[in-house]
Order: sequence, then C-alpha cells, then structure tokens
Amino acid sequence: MSFTEKFSLKGKVALITGASHGIGYAIAKAYAEAGATIVVNGSRQVSVDRALENYEKDGIKAHGYVCDVTNEEQIQEMVGKIEREVGVVDILVNNAGIIKRIPMCDMTAEEFREVVDVDLNAPFILSKAVLPGMINKGHGKIINICSMTSELGRETVSAYAAAKGGLKMLTKNIASEYGEYNIQCNGLGPGYIETSQTDALREEEHPFNDFIIGRTPAARWGTPEDLTGPAVFLASEASDFVNGHILYVDGGILATIGKQPKF
Repeated sequence: MSFTEKFSLKGKVALITGASHGIGYAIAKAYAEAGATIVVNGSRQVSVDRALENYEKDGIKAHGYVCDVTNEEQIQEMVGKIEREVGVVDILVNNAGIIKRIPMCDMTAEEFREVVDVDLNAPFILSKAVLPGMINKGHGKIINICSMTSELGRETVSAYAAAKGGLKMLTKNIASEYGEYNIQCNGLGPGYIETSQTDALREEEHPFNDFIIGRTPAARWGTPEDLTGPAVFLASEASDFVNGHILYVDGGILATIGKQPKF
C-alpha cells in the first residue's frame, strides 16, 4: 500500500449524523471524495430529502434514513437497515449536536437534559449500535465531534460544556474497551467555526467576534472545511495506531492565553 492509499476510504460505509449542513456536510463531502459510501440521517423525512438533493447537486450519491438520534429503539432499527441495505458501518461520525446559550441559574433541568441527551447520550447509543458490526468485521472508526469547551469553561454554555466534556471521556473509554478489536475511537475538537450556530456571534463589530479573532492565533474563525483533512485522517488506515485522542482544530486558541494588550 502506498502512502497516499492509506488515506483512501474506498469501499467504506460512513454514517455521519447531523450532516445536512455545516460541519457534518463538509465531512460527508470529503469522505465521498475519498471514496466512501455516505449515509446520513435526519429527524424528519423532509430534512433527509433536502440533504440528499444537496448531495446530488454536488455529485454525491448518499443514502438517507429518518431517525431520532436520542431514541435507542429507532437507532437500532436504522443501523439494522443500513447493514442490510448498504453494508456494515465502517466509520461513524457522531456530529449531531445542539447548544443552548443560557446562564446556568436561568437554565431549567429539562433544558440541561435536552442538551446532554443530544450531545452525549446520542453518541453513546449510536456507538453502541454500530460496535457489534465493527467487531465482527475486525475494524472500525468512531469519530466524535467534541469541542474545546471540554477543556475551557465559558459563561452561558454549562450544559454544552458538560456534555462535550463527557463525550471526550466517552471517546477515551470506547478506545480503551474496543481497541483490541482494531477499532479506533477519536475525537475532533473544533474551535470557533463558521456555522449556523455561530451566525449571530460573527456579525461585524460584534464584541464576541472581535474577541475570538483577537484571541485566536490564526486571527480568524475556522470553516467547516478546516475539519475535513483531520476527519479523513481519523477515518482512514493512516490513523490505525491513533486511539482515544482528541484532535483540536482551533486555530491555536487552546495554545495561548491571548495576545498581549497594546498600551
């Protein structure tokens, strides 16, 4: 096998959750270009159909399934259908997620649980569903979309940070439990990325926009495409001895305490 062939995903089945737009869409598109068969899901048929139309416009044939990622029964049913109709899942990307920016004392327990359910419980349920097939096949890749908030705290995102911190440790534990079966579980930790979740924060002259650009050594927001190279690496044979690692794609923000103010 040549060096470049190690990065090929030809013949692999990749399930990417939350892949109708943003980070998930960019990763799915990159996987398709690397040769993988793409499977996406959505909570409603209309969202699945819209996503498949967008993939088709980009020249990508994708398979779509309707499923609530927090519902274990629906997840098991979906994975069974994928295995019968497409093939055993070789690559799982747990990308679906939500965030609620609410001060902790104003957040209800139900709102907290909702975030944890999507951002932490769903990756657990999905990973649990695909692992038996990976074990039987003798290989597998699970990639959890984590966050730098698993390392740093910030006001108004207590539920999100708690869930992503838990996801970081779930990643390490899956690697610990299933590494002997040639299954690698790693995480991608995006920094501040240009997505629909950050639209309101990126308005010109918005204080937070200026703060992030000033705080990040790269001096810009990241794009979904910035994550595609690392995502392909973690899904490919090139990363077969990388396990339980969180790869932060953050423009260097975790490496610094910020720029020195000008006096």
